[in-house]
Amino acid sequence: MNALRNKVQLIGHLGKDPEIVNLDNGSKLAKFSIATNETYKNTEGEKVTDTQWHNVVAWGKTAELVENYLIKGKEIALEGKLVNRSYETKEGEKRYVTEVKCNELLLLGKG
Repeated sequence: MNALRNKVQLIGHLGKDPEIVNLDNGSKLAKFSIATNETYKNTEGEKVTDTQWHNVVAWGKTAELVENYLIKGKEIALEGKLVNRSYETKEGEKRYVTEVKCNELLLLGKG
């Protein structure tokens, strides 16, 4: 049951090409966002699509896969966990970020 404590599974499309960061120690970091869509009918019976955007980070070999195969619009399935972090802006403001740390990646769709 421990594996279920912090687990995220998403299927969506990339909003833009991934950002790849080559770190000084030789490893890679990939940053990208995906959109997931949920469709439902509202009280008037109209079809409504709710789009949610998710910030994703991938490290190491997974980041290499992202760099080699992912482009804007590509449909993917991923599995990972939620990670919270904070940082300070140049103006001294504290900002908080929630990201999905991608552990597994599956390419979907055509191409």
